Amino acid sequence: MSYWNYREELSRQDRLRRSIYEALRDELDEYLVEYGLVGSYHNFVDKQLQYPFVEKRELKPRARIPDVEYESHNRFLVIFVEDSVHSIHKKYIRFFDDNKVTKETLMRSGSVRFSKKYFRNIKLFESSHFSDFLKGLLPVDYGLLIQRDPAIKARNRYSLSHFHVRIDWPIADAAEDMANDLRYISKELYEKGDAYAEEVQKKFFEYYGFPLTSGGRRTAAMVAAQYLKRIPCISTMYVGSSESRAIYRISERGVSKYILMKLTDADIQNIAETHNLKVVTIKKNYLVAKEDGGGIVIFQATYERTSHARFPEDGKLRELNSEYFWMTVINQSIMPKPGVLNMSPLPYSIIYT
Repeated sequence: MSYWNYREELSRQDRLRRSIYEALRDELDEYLVEYGLVGSYHNFVDKQLQYPFVEKRELKPRARIPDVEYESHNRFLVIFVEDSVHSIHKKYIRFFDDNKVTKETLMRSGSVRFSKKYFRNIKLFESSHFSDFLKGLLPVDYGLLIQRDPAIKARNRYSLSHFHVRIDWPIADAAEDMANDLRYISKELYEKGDAYAEEVQKKFFEYYGFPLTSGGRRTAAMVAAQYLKRIPCISTMYVGSSESRAIYRISERGVSKYILMKLTDADIQNIAETHNLKVVTIKKNYLVAKEDGGGIVIFQATYERTSHARFPEDGKLRELNSEYFWMTVINQSIMPKPGVLNMSPLPYSIIYT
């Protein structure tokens, strides 16, 4: 069962909107990976601190992540919606006039700083200065909302409409919604007792690929992802975490996790030989930084939900078994560095080796 339609099920007008959204999402992927990972690495270098690389075991489903907040690591939450979020949803997705992106509200916010002079269209994704504008707002508390501008219905124009967006839907309600969707409960979260309800809430974190101890932005991202299923379109949550040193991307495609990975010269040589590329090609197009004896690349792990985290084929009510895994790794790749257009991700399986 799906709350959104596949491309072939859409009208021509909505197919065009989907194409524009996906093209802009590709750009947003790059913006946020560069800010969240490459920018963080340089923060550590500038402060002469050792970058805390993610260990392989932290990439496995259900992995425990060290409970350490790295202040030099950039963190953020971005909600990117294919359509517009209507006012009926303001009770739980808190976007109002006082946190709408306008010159006046930004001037009132003491936490926003810009390197460029504000002008009216800078919040539009099509603006040449949009990435700089976005970067200036990313450090602000809570989240940013990017959505389709409903003012001009004839155009599929997207803008950063609101900042300081809070997600106020309770976790228990979100977990109940998920469990209903997956047929683990018939109606109420506590209908099978407190212990069962607690297990459902634990599984809610696993459903979105987060450890149970996840902090505010990651929790907000998964709650928002569950809530926005009420809108019949696709949406994407991006969350940068200073604890996990990663960027999570939650979309209709599942969950992806981006991290920085250190490779030795021998690793780079092996990757080049495996993919029939020259070492210089790898270094030019994939290394985001060089270190003695090797370099730094962006690694992406993509996860898929198992049958236990999907609607049952028979549609019948079922019992929750907390021992079953709800996530599995389906893809591991080294990504081209931001700005490289002509190179593809390189498959690189390391999580279980």
